[in-house]
Amino acid sequence: MEIRTISVLGLGIMGHGIAQVAAQSGFLVSVYDINEEAIQKGLDSIRSGLDRQIKKGKISESEAKTIMSKIVPSIHLIETVKLADVVIEAIPEILEMKKETFRKIDEALKSESIIATNTSQFSITELASSTTRADRFIGMHWFNPPQIMRLVELVRGLETSDSTVETILRLCRQFGKETIVCLKDTPGFLTTRILNAFLAEAYRVVEEGIATAEDVDKAAKLAFNHPMGPLELADFSGLDTALRTAMALEAVYGDRYKPTHTMRNLVQAGHLGRKTGRGWHHYA
Repeated sequence: MEIRTISVLGLGIMGHGIAQVAAQSGFLVSVYDINEEAIQKGLDSIRSGLDRQIKKGKISESEAKTIMSKIVPSIHLIETVKLADVVIEAIPEILEMKKETFRKIDEALKSESIIATNTSQFSITELASSTTRADRFIGMHWFNPPQIMRLVELVRGLETSDSTVETILRLCRQFGKETIVCLKDTPGFLTTRILNAFLAEAYRVVEEGIATAEDVDKAAKLAFNHPMGPLELADFSGLDTALRTAMALEAVYGDRYKPTHTMRNLVQAGHLGRKTGRGWHHYA
């Protein structure tokens, strides 16, 4: 299957980066979000990312204009996807919202089109059951920020076909990304299970008064050579998303993933990390 047109659903933290990568790789990219404000915010983020590359000498002004010209925004879901060869879903990590979106687009898609979900935790098999194309449905878990992070984790659902896996592996190579394949559709897949076990322990260390959030992050960066500490990472991704992920993993694997009271309180208070100016840390 030759891929020419890619649709990205959601222009938030992950979606705008995925759209940039796809457009920068030469694909025509149709993008969807729920309103004009969200669309504009996502497009502004893409322009900012390209401006940074211009300043570093990685691309020229004319190349940036060409990349932006390949991105076609819309607030109309069906119009966005009807010509897509691959749809990459990057809407919020809310199970029913994702399933309802897949139900809506399934009929509008071309028969051979593939749906890839950027979920970091939900069952690919369950999400695929919202469509009539379980064989052409796959997990495509990107990392933040997609423009910089090299890895994409692919996850097979129960009925994901070999040809679908091969097509998306080839697409990732065209994006310039490295890949791993999670062979079993289990909650948290590979990377989310490992990362959230690490995060849960970091939350507990702060909860128990063993160390400050600052020192936990400093330890991870200086002792383990991590580019970002675990609590900084949670703030960067959004504590609301981190809490939903932790609760979903706790439901399957038990207390090792249980979020702390402080974590829950931060979210209940609306302190969601960088996007609200406060989370585990305070941001100017």
